[in-house]
Amino acid sequence: MSEPVKRRRGPGRPRQDEADDGPGTQERIRLAAREVFAERGYDKTSVRGIAKVAGVDPALVHHYFGSKDDLFAAAVEVSMEPALVLPAILGEGPDGIGERLVRYFLGVWENPVTRVPLLAVIRSALTHEAAAKVLRTLVLRRLLERIAADLDVPDPTFRAELAASHMVGIAILRYVVQVEPLASADQEDIVALVAPTLQRYLTEG
Repeated sequence: MSEPVKRRRGPGRPRQDEADDGPGTQERIRLAAREVFAERGYDKTSVRGIAKVAGVDPALVHHYFGSKDDLFAAAVEVSMEPALVLPAILGEGPDGIGERLVRYFLGVWENPVTRVPLLAVIRSALTHEAAAKVLRTLVLRRLLERIAADLDVPDPTFRAELAASHMVGIAILRYVVQVEPLASADQEDIVALVAPTLQRYLTEG
């Protein structure tokens, strides 16, 4: 019985073992998506381009993430990781939650690795509904609404939206538009001024 003939790899094609599904493939695609979206923006990014960077077949990208919009959401979530940070924000109870929340949010934006894709989200959200939906889902639905609901305060959705408007506004002015003196203000000064407001939004009856 003859051995199976191995397919030759043409120029630019990933090796077959790279293209196949396997452990770590999904995360590799997500990280590649974050890199490509950050570099090219939402408009100029394609699933095929992300697949090339990840070293997989485009069909595998669709298999894991569906549409380009879904992949965009997954790429941004790599930066914010709401599921991982929620226990840390909520774990100590309502006291000090405003400070913990603003520290987390600023920490994500101050880190160059996570800031670049978030800049792409903010800029794209101003002109693309898909990007705006990602921002609403991650910042509001998956983070702030869960925090407000856990704290069991009246009108949790409204409170979450107020907190989101405050933090997204800071992100736009500090990191996108770079308005001074906010753009170069010390992070601790921002925490000291913003934390009490978020605390009031999320805890006062």
